[in-house]
Amino acid sequence: MDDRVLLDAGVVTRCRRRVHLESDPAMREVEKAPPDPGIEQRIADATEHRRFVAERLGRLLGDAWTEVPRELDAAERERLTVAAMNEGVRYISGAQLPLDRANGRRGAVDLLVRGRDGYLPVLVVRHKITDPGSGARTSPLTDPNPASARTDERFKVRSHSRDQLRLAHAVRMLEATGMGSAGATGGVIGVDADLVVWHDLRVPNWPGGRTALAEYDARFADRLAVASAAASGAEPLARPSRITECKGCPWWPTCERQLRTDRDVSLVVRGEDAVSLRAIGVSTVDELARLSPEALETLPLTVARTGDVVLLAKAWLRELPLVRRVRRLSVPRADVEVDVDMESYADSGAYMWGSWLSGADVGEEPGYRAFATWDPLPSDDEARSFAEFWSWFSSVRERALERGLTFRAYCYNELAENRWMLASAERFAGKPGVPPVAEVRAFIESDEWVDLFASVRDQFLCPNGKGLKVIAPSAGFAWRDPEASGENSMRWYRDAVGLDGAPPVAAQRDRILRYNEDDVRATWTIRRWMNSEAALAVPFAEDL
Repeated sequence: MDDRVLLDAGVVTRCRRRVHLESDPAMREVEKAPPDPGIEQRIADATEHRRFVAERLGRLLGDAWTEVPRELDAAERERLTVAAMNEGVRYISGAQLPLDRANGRRGAVDLLVRGRDGYLPVLVVRHKITDPGSGARTSPLTDPNPASARTDERFKVRSHSRDQLRLAHAVRMLEATGMGSAGATGGVIGVDADLVVWHDLRVPNWPGGRTALAEYDARFADRLAVASAAASGAEPLARPSRITECKGCPWWPTCERQLRTDRDVSLVVRGEDAVSLRAIGVSTVDELARLSPEALETLPLTVARTGDVVLLAKAWLRELPLVRRVRRLSVPRADVEVDVDMESYADSGAYMWGSWLSGADVGEEPGYRAFATWDPLPSDDEARSFAEFWSWFSSVRERALERGLTFRAYCYNELAENRWMLASAERFAGKPGVPPVAEVRAFIESDEWVDLFASVRDQFLCPNGKGLKVIAPSAGFAWRDPEASGENSMRWYRDAVGLDGAPPVAAQRDRILRYNEDDVRATWTIRRWMNSEAALAVPFAEDL
């Protein structure tokens, strides 16, 4: 191990090539992509959430709690943390753990809790850590200690592997100080900031019967080897390969240049599929395009149809954004149609339900409608906006059926809309106009609810992805806002409701409304285009 290498907990869930680039002295002056606004905003939100929780814990725990000021440099924070641990302070907020040079580790932890035989780590995160159910081990914020934990009959643990791996990193660092608890246990305080969920990192609940601690140890050893090779100028242990994480990565321009120069196969297939192809000597898009589909049948590819990867390679070489799988495209249609798009803010809630009504007359003005709350989330006013949307939506559906007309509603990737429709019905049960969960579930399981994303996925090959912003231009649609994106809409939302303490900005509300209207108009445009002769201009797969 290169003794200059010290890695934080984030490396175990980070791309191996990124770990290499961050550790390579030769890459320090290389220009990187500008920070992704969405990622920056999530980091800022998480920082603010940690501050809020720390203040709350300080009030609840009183003299048993101390805080290490986060604005100090790392060395001073480490000194204050060690002093507090030596004094046996029960709760230490904002702890900076001593550098573990022997094992190449560095890191901080949001809260240290003194247990019976030493300190345990607790993370503060801005996502949900439980779901309705039972079995989670929880303790109240008034006593955030595993000794007070009980099996909770209200909640089950929501799986977040990253949380457990970060806890494992802190556990190993505490072990190195000699002041850690003997039990590999850690806690997490989530976005609701109402309890601590405790994780035993020695439970074999990972794939293959592994424990979180064993998974962490294997990953960290690998990343440490990658970083040490990079720092010392040795042969790189990690080569670039396109994965989901590349989107938003500051090193993507560097990797993309090399991947395109090499015409790397990961430009067409990602993740484990690229690994599988390289294992049989297929490392370029050109080589993949020359393969017969039969040559891929024995490979453990994640795609449902192994022959698709050859067609994707051929489409990529011809710079085709779309290729038809079928001779004749189709999307289920109805007499009365509603396109739906929801806007949410992280895990805080869904603040807008937008719709585009078209088709036969049912006594409602066709076109765009939005049902929104501009109270900062979380807010009970979210129940009102959802109830108004559902009441209007249901009345359109009922009037269509009363007149003997067929009805269908459309969205693009139903996972988000389904999640928030069900969650809203569940969270706001009993409030005026909020439908029963069973009513919502019956609708989303019916043929009247059409996921346009599924239609695109089943009928097109998409070398550049299947997102709405990628597909709609092929149908002739363009967003009015040049910065239109889901990530940017979250930034606009903060301004629109004054989440940062500034006065709400009415212009940003208008911007979100235009963006949401364009999203539903985009789905309307795509499905009409797919049912038209114009879509037949898209090349057919068998003709490639």
